[in-house]
Amino acid sequence: MTDKQASVTDPQPFLERTRRQLRGLYFGRDREALRFQLAMLFIDVAVLVFFIAGPYLRTGPAYVIVDYAIAAVIAFELAARALIAPNLRYWALRPMTWVDIVILGTLLFPNQLHNFAFLRVLRIWAISQSKLVTLTLRRIGYGYLEDIIQACVNFLVFLFLVTGFVYSNFFYGAEGFEGFVDALYFSVATVTTTGFGDITLPGTLGKLTSIVTMIVGISLFVRLAQAIVRPYKVTFPCPECGLSRHDADAVHCKACGHVLNIPDEGA
Repeated sequence: MTDKQASVTDPQPFLERTRRQLRGLYFGRDREALRFQLAMLFIDVAVLVFFIAGPYLRTGPAYVIVDYAIAAVIAFELAARALIAPNLRYWALRPMTWVDIVILGTLLFPNQLHNFAFLRVLRIWAISQSKLVTLTLRRIGYGYLEDIIQACVNFLVFLFLVTGFVYSNFFYGAEGFEGFVDALYFSVATVTTTGFGDITLPGTLGKLTSIVTMIVGISLFVRLAQAIVRPYKVTFPCPECGLSRHDADAVHCKACGHVLNIPDEGA
């Protein structure tokens, strides 16, 4: 009876222990956690490099091996984030969860899901959201660039998302690098509202793609310009009213006048 009880109760402590260990690695600030986060960051960068160079490596014998190895890494990340999430509903509702699922599908079934391969560029956005990147910027004295870098990343991610979508749906049959260059050229001309008109997308889908690209692209471009020219602000919640954004040298909260004690990032 005791052995049966042990066999029933053993998996739960193991699962909880695994969950605690993963949370410590993903969110901790000790040396082991930072090493793990740095390793995952390097893996994400390597995956991104593979995605960029992928179209030119398909003829190589090692392509399939690397492709499935990256699929295993992404599957591990999905499972790990499901374990450390407060609940499965929270995990399932995160946009990056579904993006990673689609990316995993494009790796496992490249011929059937090549039209969704452009979503792989969202890994850039995932890398930029890493707390390790933010902490590194602050430690080396470049914390004031956080907003500018994030605005640049958002703009570039959208630009290459559009480029990937246009290439997959309109220029996929072009020879060599020419199709991608045409897709990138169209995307840049549309986002900047230059509109040379020498390359246009046919049909209703092409028109809708152009409309969405212009509206969202110009909004992100304005957001980038604002991040560059506006004064730098730090994230420090006011203990009195909760206002989270303040000037770096602020002594009082501009909303309620409460005395602030903002840490000096350069110290």
